[in-house]
Amino acid sequence: MSRRLPPLNALRAFEAAGRLASMSAAAEELAVTPAAVSHQIKALEDYFGNPLFYRTVRAIRLTDSGAALLPYLSKGLELWTQGCRALEDLDGDEPLVISSAPVFAGKWLVRRLSEFNVVHPDITVRLDGSLSIANFTSDGVDAAIRFGTGPYPDLHADALVNEDVAPVCSPALLQGERPLRSPADLAHHTLIHVDWYAAAGTQPDWAMWLKTAGVHGVDSSKGPVVTSDSLAVEAAMNGGGVVLVSEFLVRQDLDSGRLVKPFDLVLPSNHWYWFVCPPENMERPKVRAFRDWLVATIRATPAGNDLA
Repeated sequence: MSRRLPPLNALRAFEAAGRLASMSAAAEELAVTPAAVSHQIKALEDYFGNPLFYRTVRAIRLTDSGAALLPYLSKGLELWTQGCRALEDLDGDEPLVISSAPVFAGKWLVRRLSEFNVVHPDITVRLDGSLSIANFTSDGVDAAIRFGTGPYPDLHADALVNEDVAPVCSPALLQGERPLRSPADLAHHTLIHVDWYAAAGTQPDWAMWLKTAGVHGVDSSKGPVVTSDSLAVEAAMNGGGVVLVSEFLVRQDLDSGRLVKPFDLVLPSNHWYWFVCPPENMERPKVRAFRDWLVATIRATPAGNDLA
């Protein structure tokens, strides 16, 4: 066989389609049309003289030839990506891209990035607050803060802080015609619900909290439902109701008096915020520096003392 390699775009199209088992998903990842992916793969099949996929109306499946080729290409493209990132680190000008759950980014991390900048003025951080799970190969993300129970196979993972939750609200709700003084008083107040936890598994909710508190006669399903902790906290801060949220994430709001915790009852959770990245990324000085700073900063906070 000639030592001349097939076009790189054809190899990338095949690798993405094989890894994702979908032409359309590969097209979305590569920001091209499904027809373009199909065309590139056909060119690769012509080059090798072998079909690489079995095609049906609704699905594709690797042939023996395709299955033999895919792991080599995946490993090769990953090494290529690592090489480019290593060069970027040497250059020193490329930002460190961190993907984070929005509430962790907005209520905790972004408020402390200036502290990181003081310690590491040569590292520029680009923070992406997103609920989407980062693809470390294609999204240009160096590390991520994920919310869940773990573990994360094939990734380096550090448990950062547990997501134990407690009710919080505006201090205005402690006064007025229906002051919030006991859990039973919640019958006269709006309960704010967050529903995106469902993607991560069972999480403490109002039904669990009210049952644990021994409260009867309060409808645990009433009240608005939002898809972001940040939006829920903002609504509570503006007097829109009471929300169950991580004490750790709203510690500054509690300390400043923007929020209050009307009751002491806290519900434990098996969910954590995690620092995750490909194992090889931990060898990069920027990633290692950010991880070490993040862990040390959380350990220095009261709610982070039980960090594993």
